[in-house]
Amino acid sequence: MRLLVTGGAGYIGSVVAAQLIEAGHEVVVLDDLSTGHADAVPSGAAFVRGTIRDDAAGVLASGIDAVLHFAAKSLVGESVQQPGRYWSHNLGGTLALLEAMSGAGVGSIVFSSTASVYGEPERSPVEETDATRPTSPYGESKLAVDETLREYARLRGLGAVSLRYFNVAGAYRGADGRWLAERHSPETHLIPTVLALARAGGSAELKLFGDDYPTPDGTCVRDYIHVADLARAHLLALEACTPGQHRVYNLGNGTGSSNREVLTACREVTGADIRAVAAPRRAGDPAVLVASSTRIHHDLGWKAELDLRSMVADAWAAVCASPPA
Repeated sequence: MRLLVTGGAGYIGSVVAAQLIEAGHEVVVLDDLSTGHADAVPSGAAFVRGTIRDDAAGVLASGIDAVLHFAAKSLVGESVQQPGRYWSHNLGGTLALLEAMSGAGVGSIVFSSTASVYGEPERSPVEETDATRPTSPYGESKLAVDETLREYARLRGLGAVSLRYFNVAGAYRGADGRWLAERHSPETHLIPTVLALARAGGSAELKLFGDDYPTPDGTCVRDYIHVADLARAHLLALEACTPGQHRVYNLGNGTGSSNREVLTACREVTGADIRAVAAPRRAGDPAVLVASSTRIHHDLGWKAELDLRSMVADAWAAVCASPPA
């Protein structure tokens, strides 16, 4: 198939694009490079630098069979400070994409959603039938896209799949030997933050926000999924797009890892004595956030295969392969 990957110069989008090419698909990446990187676009993909509003229609008119949609703003804190920006990009941009798809006769889309739509869930693991109560404009905007896809499926026969997940980690080595890894600015994710400390050495300390949670070691437990596993789920979801249906799947490992377990894995992989200090809890941080993947395992045969140590090891390999900051 000939596929459009929006946001394909970003972390997750680039890995999905790489796996699509390796599976024999023809890929066009559309990205404005506001947060992505041109050198992350996989070898073999056509690259169009532009926005969804201005350029998606032209790309779709060139002959596209389906869309995998990653282009979005994704910082929770920033979304609270600039809610209009998130509604405009995440919902407004997707509406423009869906209208362009309708105009070009493209009827299938896989959407990179988020488990943040569940807010602070009452139980764990979270299932797709649990209440959606986002606690930020970011989560609200993603949920609005999910609901929009449901309506386009009902009213226009769109085949859509939304994938919801929490923390993505690790790195992916493409067929050309390059590592595709996290390169966020600012970096807000735990594993790349810890690995940056390991590479830098010195006296910097990691802050563990909260060590008195009702968890086995007192620190928050979060669901981590390897970016390679996540990408594989997108390929399966593409095959599952069915006209007139909007499917929703959670992606997770079902158990989760605590902040201290992440720190231990990073110490073991890097051999660095990464120091950590306890800091006060952050407002709104639940003790445990883990997603159930029972539904997608039943329907599509997917389950997470790579563990926390693999995520850290691959991310560290990518860090070591990159030039010093």
